Amino acid sequence: MPIRSPGPPRAGRPRSEESRQAILAAAVSLLTEKGYAELTVEGIAQRAGCGKQTIYRWWPSKADVLMDAALTRSELAIDVPDQGSWAADLRAFLSATFALATRPEIGPLLRAMMGQSLTDEEFGARFRARFLPTRRDALRVLVERAARRGDLPPVPTPGTLLDLVFGVLWYRVIATREPLDEALVEELVTLATTPRS
Repeated sequence: MPIRSPGPPRAGRPRSEESRQAILAAAVSLLTEKGYAELTVEGIAQRAGCGKQTIYRWWPSKADVLMDAALTRSELAIDVPDQGSWAADLRAFLSATFALATRPEIGPLLRAMMGQSLTDEEFGARFRARFLPTRRDALRVLVERAARRGDLPPVPTPGTLLDLVFGVLWYRVIATREPLDEALVEELVTLATTPRS
């Protein structure tokens, strides 16, 4: 499934793709180095070699810069090849998703966006509309494939399953920092694939 486009550009001169990529890279690197509280539009502009008005012309906030960076990073592309069974599909998806979330530059990016979405209503609406559906849509592809094959148990329901997987992911990324490891993958696969009477 291709990564979603960053959305329509804001009013102003057409953005230079080279400048845009420099800004996105600068935002992620500064976030990793300094943390979200210390990240500023001025700092991003300085690192990217542009004026801060260029950033404000294209994005309404530093959180939106980070969201575009997340949406356009090629390593966040969602690949859902058919592994032959619901259990194998889910295991591969969870392993790849958890490995990605534990990368040093990705965890802070996820925490920054989620944190901002809880305190900024306008950004929260954009985050829920543009970012959150990307991984859920990929998992939904696997669920629908399993349903067509006939190997999807009736419990948990697809909606609850998506909440379970991403609830665990976000809770560990944001709150507990407990590992997102293969042991957790196997627990979730067992929960999601064991038939219940």
